[in-house]
Amino acid sequence: MKNSLGRFVPHGFIPYESDEAYLKLKRHTISKTLSKNKDKLVSSMSQLFDILNIKDGMCLSFHHHLRNGDGVLNMVLDEIKQRNLKNMVLAPSAIFPVHAPMVELIKSGHITKIYTNYVNGPVAEAISQGFLKDLLLMDTHGGRPRAIESGELKIDVAFIAVPTSDKDGHGHGISGPSACGVLGYPIPDLYYASKKVVITDHLASDINPKDIDGNYVDYVLKVDSIGDPKGIQSGTTKPTTDPIQLKIARQTVKLMDALGYIKEGLSFQTGAGGTSLAVAQGLKKIMEEKKIKGSFASGGITYLLVEMLEAKLFEKLYDVQCFDLNAVESYKKNNHHLFMSASTYGNPLEEHPIVNDLDVVILGATEVDLHFNVNVTTSSSGMLMGGSGGHADTAYGAKCTIITTNLMKSRLPIIKKEVKTITTPGSSIDCIVTERGIAINPKRTDLIEKLKDSKLHIVPIESLYAYAIKMTGNPEETKMTHKKVIGVCRYRDGSVIDTLYQV
Repeated sequence: MKNSLGRFVPHGFIPYESDEAYLKLKRHTISKTLSKNKDKLVSSMSQLFDILNIKDGMCLSFHHHLRNGDGVLNMVLDEIKQRNLKNMVLAPSAIFPVHAPMVELIKSGHITKIYTNYVNGPVAEAISQGFLKDLLLMDTHGGRPRAIESGELKIDVAFIAVPTSDKDGHGHGISGPSACGVLGYPIPDLYYASKKVVITDHLASDINPKDIDGNYVDYVLKVDSIGDPKGIQSGTTKPTTDPIQLKIARQTVKLMDALGYIKEGLSFQTGAGGTSLAVAQGLKKIMEEKKIKGSFASGGITYLLVEMLEAKLFEKLYDVQCFDLNAVESYKKNNHHLFMSASTYGNPLEEHPIVNDLDVVILGATEVDLHFNVNVTTSSSGMLMGGSGGHADTAYGAKCTIITTNLMKSRLPIIKKEVKTITTPGSSIDCIVTERGIAINPKRTDLIEKLKDSKLHIVPIESLYAYAIKMTGNPEETKMTHKKVIGVCRYRDGSVIDTLYQV
């Protein structure tokens, strides 16, 4: 079976139709599960497994706010290994290089199926090489809570890393030795998993705010350390100094201005990559010069967005995850720095998700094709190296979605006839900004009309492609030696937008 984009869909999955097919769906939620336990403290991971009767084939979930500093998932992996549990299903919201111990358990059959929104590092390599017995199912940050609340993704036990908790499970992420800030991603797990466990390294008595509601928590385990908070700063956390990327960032800010988006009430989101941060830096400067105050910035929050909030360039920040320790401190002290759950952020069936209120979102790309489809899931060879995260959610929701990318990276063209993996459909992408020009999606005739007298270098995407090929030559396409399906990329509504193959 093929979906509307011509991509193969394995038997038993729903094929992607369009980015608005979700409008036909009715929201269905299973019952939230409150805890009846009075005495919740347990003494060890082993005792916890015994009490919960964790056995072969169960689904265990985790969140990724500690990112590459997370220690909780690895603790659970160690217990799975010691007990020789088989065919376990994991549902972490993201997987990082720190989770390398998972590779051994995948190869041994202890873990056979994984749901996640992002995967990078040794685990990504092992799955790409075909070692996972069952499939990898990759969701978006908004699609994951949709799947959990509907009961489509049934979680037996949710392990929730909480930097500070009381004995009843009420907790937050703003204090304690492993403070990581907002805890937006585990909220659907907290509500809808059959059993919920808080893992903390800091017990306290006065919890404010209560981002984690202990009424839903069944057990609390105090450990020596849940991880390294410095690991939340994995990846780039400073604006780029690369001349080409700086040029792209400057052109992006000029594009936003030419389209009339830099105005009172602007709502904005960008990522934590070097080019994205340079765009935020340029936006900050022009908003200060024009004395413009935006309504909100959202998503994973960085120090630059914190600076803009403190300079009163935005009224508020909606935060699902802190990308650096400055953002952690801001959430702790600033009443205009607001918590949001993953569902509030991007669940397409939420009554009014925050992504739908965005004017502009700045996103990156591993590859872009002539139909504006974007890949941020695999490399050009098909090796897993990321995932949608909020890419597809924000691209759909924002009034203007801008992709910033070098035209070439490592002597390979970024714009291709066809991307290796479709993460976000071209119907959700409006502009591509490169160092050699800006391409506007032909369907956005309104944007093209606004830019007809602009001094910006606007070119057809075919021209960018031709220039890239002229510089790099036609790259030899990686031939799949095996056609084994290793997983699927699901769109926000749960439909399959593309299929992943062994490399």
